[in-house]
Amino acid sequence: MPALSSANPHGDAHEEKEGLDIKGEIFGHIRDAHDWHITTIGENHITIPLPIILFQPGKGLDVFMSSAFHHGQESHEGYALDHTSGKIVAENGADFYDISMTRNVISMILSILFMLWLFIGIARKYKSGQGLSSAPKGIQNAVESVIGFIRESVAEPNLGKGEYRKYMPFLLTLFFFIWINNIFGLIPFPPGSVNVMGNIAVTLVLALMFFVVMLANSKKAFWVHMFNPPGVPLGIKFILVPIEIISNLVIKPAALAIRLFANIFAGHAIILSIILLIFIFGQLSSIAGWAFVPVSIGFSVFMFFLELLVAAIQAFIFTNLAAVFIGQAIEDHDHH
Repeated sequence: MPALSSANPHGDAHEEKEGLDIKGEIFGHIRDAHDWHITTIGENHITIPLPIILFQPGKGLDVFMSSAFHHGQESHEGYALDHTSGKIVAENGADFYDISMTRNVISMILSILFMLWLFIGIARKYKSGQGLSSAPKGIQNAVESVIGFIRESVAEPNLGKGEYRKYMPFLLTLFFFIWINNIFGLIPFPPGSVNVMGNIAVTLVLALMFFVVMLANSKKAFWVHMFNPPGVPLGIKFILVPIEIISNLVIKPAALAIRLFANIFAGHAIILSIILLIFIFGQLSSIAGWAFVPVSIGFSVFMFFLELLVAAIQAFIFTNLAAVFIGQAIEDHDHH
């Protein structure tokens, strides 16, 4: 999307603020970024710079590393980093396209590489005969159990035994991609600590992929029931048809995207809020701050293990609902 210019591209980041900016701290860790922040020691920020790729009509392509901004303190090639939004802006106010390799993009690439390494390795074991003549072991056994669970609990019940095999690769890709990225987001150091599924743009793209698969494989009965519900009086159809259209073409994909985004975003925000309580109490009294440290650590550890469970549950819910909606689109109706 074209970036918007700002009169003050550096925002108010250079102004000293009194107290702790809770909102800034939380959203600074959760939102996407053009570098990978490791830690801060004094006034020194330790980060991993990421590639910046910008295209401005009339100017052409600009490629450089995010370290050229010096943590937002300087501009580069006519571009600056807006501390308020975390986005890059053009100092002359021109529109441009930002196709940079952000933290979320790098994390998704790493998760895809991890999935390829995992499944290619398992496939090679099956090709060599391991797991066929004897019981699978280790990670092969764990992955096979998950695949069996998705097949028996998601695909077969919702898509039918005659259709489920066709959609298994899609459903398994959805499940493992969401699950692995959720796990990566809970790792407190790179390549983790990235809130990929807490980014609405990512979940919207996943929902769009489901939407395309659902419509591409939908049968005539799906469209007939949407635009001309059988057995319904004509007067009621004027009310029911718009509801069916909105439900199938808007609400279903939107519900998938928002449900996943909201749950993962909330989990990260809660963990960060519990940790920041140490500093909030510390501003009141150093004794209160230190006294709250074990409480905060205890709750954070509890939330961490809870989020491990949520990571799998949300991947399952997204995959299961996708199977349910696809099953409704490919279902044959008998009105005799």
